[in-house]
Amino acid sequence: MSPGPRRARVWLGWVLGAAFLAALVWTTLAQSGVECEVCLAFRGDSVCRTVAADDADAATQQAIANACAILSQGVTQGLECQRTPPRSLRCSEP
Repeated sequence: MSPGPRRARVWLGWVLGAAFLAALVWTTLAQSGVECEVCLAFRGDSVCRTVAADDADAATQQAIANACAILSQGVTQGLECQRTPPRSLRCSEP
């Protein structure tokens, strides 16, 4: 194989890799439109978690799920925890 086609494939690989990384960064930054902090008390313990997402509802639900993963043990307690209203909720644009 001559060096010309091989060099072209290497450059093509670098270009495709750079395009993939650029798309990954772009979509990651586009999804963080709102940042919400949720503080949740459940069964005597409390924890606060901050999550960034596309909208406030998604960020709130993700933060509650994250907090409940720490506070609960098992599926039943996790579902009970997720139905518990947050002690505090603060959302802001990043």
